[in-house]
Amino acid sequence: MREDGPMESDSGAPVTVVVADDHPVYREGIARGLRLSGRIEVLAEAGDGAEALRVIRELEPQVALIDYRIPTMDGIAVVHALVRDQLPTRAILLSATTDAAVVYRAVEEGAAGYLAKDAKRAEIVDAVLKVASGKQVVSEDLAGGLVDEIRLRADRDTTVLSERERQVLHGFAEGKSIPQVAAELYLGASTVKTHTQRLYEKLGVSDRAAAVAEAMRRGLLE
Repeated sequence: MREDGPMESDSGAPVTVVVADDHPVYREGIARGLRLSGRIEVLAEAGDGAEALRVIRELEPQVALIDYRIPTMDGIAVVHALVRDQLPTRAILLSATTDAAVVYRAVEEGAAGYLAKDAKRAEIVDAVLKVASGKQVVSEDLAGGLVDEIRLRADRDTTVLSERERQVLHGFAEGKSIPQVAAELYLGASTVKTHTQRLYEKLGVSDRAAAVAEAMRRGLLE
């Protein structure tokens, strides 16, 4: 296919993009793939985060494709700056990192998309066009993990322990038994058992070890 300039998109003009990645071969490959789509105009390429932010401010592309681990400012830092400065550019992060917590943070900071670096050219082109039209895009293989992370954080936000339940939980985390926790808190064993049962119900568990593990998963022991 000839690379002789972008064709007009449905809106009458090509989608404008800046590509930022510190690996020249990968960056140039992405840029070429976008141009070959015939629907995207690559305005510039950048090799680090600070340069990417400078170019984005100067050119104001519709979309910026940014490597998550780019030097000087990582991708999330660039996204944060774009949102903070109310720039019109919408960002898609490209990353080898598939950790759901990282994907969640990127989206939370304002990224309009998150794709794995091994995404196929067609997927990247499709993501750019969707993001330019106002949509959010996450690779299918990352979407499930993101949903799980959202649910996990929702659990953290909605799980409210009483002060006594928290004290009992910390005792269990230190390996103490119910009688030992009772002695430490100057409470009767039956009272600690009542707090323990309520703790189990809130966490959806049935023993001390599971309570500690679930509390750690929800961030209640941090």
